[in-house]
Amino acid sequence: MTELKITKGSANVFEDLGFDVQESQNLLLRSQTMIALVQWFDASGMTQATAAKTLGITQPRFNQLLKGKIEIFSLDALVNMVTSAGMRVGLSIRPITSVKVRSATTHKTTQTAKRRLRA
Repeated sequence: MTELKITKGSANVFEDLGFDVQESQNLLLRSQTMIALVQWFDASGMTQATAAKTLGITQPRFNQLLKGKIEIFSLDALVNMVTSAGMRVGLSIRPITSVKVRSATTHKTTQTAKRRLRA
């Protein structure tokens, strides 16, 4: 019998699926926003047409949201829809201890050095 290798996942399924860090964060925020909109719709008792009108989009576009077509919705568009639905959007930003980031001083020094080399 073959042994299964189990790997503990992160808090972001998109990163676990192999998306780069930036795209996985964007996808996570979009999916969370889409879930909030679907839950709002389910609790509203509205028809798709009425909900779409409330959100400022067409009914076919709203149907795409309900089907989870994440690739066709920008985070900006989703934030606008959530706001139209009467919800408030928040964003929490905190450092990830395992990620090394260049300091602004190093970047500025590098840019200055590059300009000097071009001159």
